[in-house]
Amino acid sequence: MEPQSGALPTVNTARAVGWPDDAAPTAPEGFTVSRYAENLHHPRWLYLLPNGDVLVAESSSLPQRGGGIMGWIRNSVQRHAGALAGSADRITLLRDTDGDGDVDARTVFAENLNQPIGMALLDGYLYIANTDAVVRFAYTPGAVRLMGEGETVLELPYREGNNGHWTRTLAVSPDGTKLYVAVGSASNIGDDGMDVEEGRAAVWEFNPDGGGARVFASGLRNPVGMEFEPESGVLWVAVNERDMLGDNLVPDYMTSVRDGAFYGWPYSYFGQNVDARVEPQRPDLVARALAPDYALGAHTASLGLHFYTGEALPAYRGGVFIGQHGSWNRSVHAGYKVVFVPFEAGAPAGEVQDFLTGFLNAQGQAQGRPVGVASDRTGALLVADDVGNIIWRVAPETAN
Repeated sequence: MEPQSGALPTVNTARAVGWPDDAAPTAPEGFTVSRYAENLHHPRWLYLLPNGDVLVAESSSLPQRGGGIMGWIRNSVQRHAGALAGSADRITLLRDTDGDGDVDARTVFAENLNQPIGMALLDGYLYIANTDAVVRFAYTPGAVRLMGEGETVLELPYREGNNGHWTRTLAVSPDGTKLYVAVGSASNIGDDGMDVEEGRAAVWEFNPDGGGARVFASGLRNPVGMEFEPESGVLWVAVNERDMLGDNLVPDYMTSVRDGAFYGWPYSYFGQNVDARVEPQRPDLVARALAPDYALGAHTASLGLHFYTGEALPAYRGGVFIGQHGSWNRSVHAGYKVVFVPFEAGAPAGEVQDFLTGFLNAQGQAQGRPVGVASDRTGALLVADDVGNIIWRVAPETAN
């Protein structure tokens, strides 16, 4: 497939309109979709605590300052898509005491953060990935609010006013000895030079106290959803690839993450396909660029990634759910749904399957846009919708 580019990029974002009161996304036959929580402020990410409480990170993009025509296009796209909502910079706790699918209590769990996304509980601390640093708070089981000041564990690459891909997600190694944080690039293809990309487009590994920090894998343009595959214990990540090479390039993807590996950005894509727009070229890096494991479709904005291990959805056990936020750089919309990929023996074992659809209405407007995906205490699937400001819950029809 040949890349296509022009003087101006294709800009086709679904206008954000929100959901009618009686509407909901569509799940496969045999499932029911309900509103687990509403009236949130741009909910992006979800985390299940051991006691069954669900944490929701509420944060959003900020307007880019500067950047010329591309900066203007970015802000226009984000505003049209409902992304420039004013970042709440907080985490909300949702408690469903009896597991019936109805939230009994809702509290502000942490606030005054800086575009928080990733959350991880380890050894009595809750780690939170702000856009500029990983911080941690002492956590007491059952607490409805974090107390005290957060401790900065690891500062992350950050640019004031023009931070590019700002989301930072977290994962904990199966043995609990390491944490991993995903850091997206500052630009599409190193547009402002590679100096500002130092340490970005990468997954970092670090010790729980912040020591031993290093780039674990690089060349990943915008790595977002990140979890360890439960059978193999291998880290996987969903990655947003580059824009402005045409409707069908470059596929977003998910891939296992190898220690020390380079995945091509910005010099090549999907292995060693050279991006001729990038100057200067780096044939030495392209020569060792790895192809990712699994394509998820061009411009789908695949963000959420969740390996399902619950009992409520047995047909989906062991596979991975992907929240696809939806395209802006494609003449025909792509994404705007939650998809499922089956796994066997620690690897993808089938085609992408639609699971939760209907986020676009008949006029092609975005009623919602799915982002983070998680499970609740019963094994029902939870989906953060940052345009609808809703957490959707998908459960078997026969269950509560």
